Amino acid sequence: MKSLNRLGIALAGLMLTTGLGVAAETAKLTDPQIAHIAYTADNVDIEAAKLALKTSKTKAVQDFAENMIRDHEAVNKQALALVAKLKVTPEDNPTSQALTKQAAATQAHLATLKGAAFDKAYVDNEVAYHHAVNGALETTLIPATQSAELKDLLTTGLKIFKGHEEHARMVAGKLK
Repeated sequence: MKSLNRLGIALAGLMLTTGLGVAAETAKLTDPQIAHIAYTADNVDIEAAKLALKTSKTKAVQDFAENMIRDHEAVNKQALALVAKLKVTPEDNPTSQALTKQAAATQAHLATLKGAAFDKAYVDNEVAYHHAVNGALETTLIPATQSAELKDLLTTGLKIFKGHEEHARMVAGKLK
């Protein structure tokens, strides 16, 4: 139980750090960087969901993970089509790198867990992750986006991801 509490505290700290990093870069973020951040954030969630499908035996967790894969892959497919249409190449940046590094640490920890401990840690991470990403989309990424089409895609994604956060909270409530 202590390790789960530490994970929750560490994740909250990482989410705050990432959010602050995004906020600090607001003036410098370009549409190619924003596209890369959004794509990276989706991939982080896809990889976490794949681990959940492989590890969890709980139907609610598996159903949630399947939804995450389906929805995030669909948004990424739309994002790739849009950047191709706009002839924009997503650009790696410190925020994308921080998300990737943070995700690797979280994945490594989750991979050490089994059963109810895994389910709780995974779902709690999904709540925190979606909350942080949704906040970054609302307060930083969408306002900083110059392209109307990219802004529309991010706004649509935000609506979907707010639903994911609520779904994660519902699943978390069932696991208690």
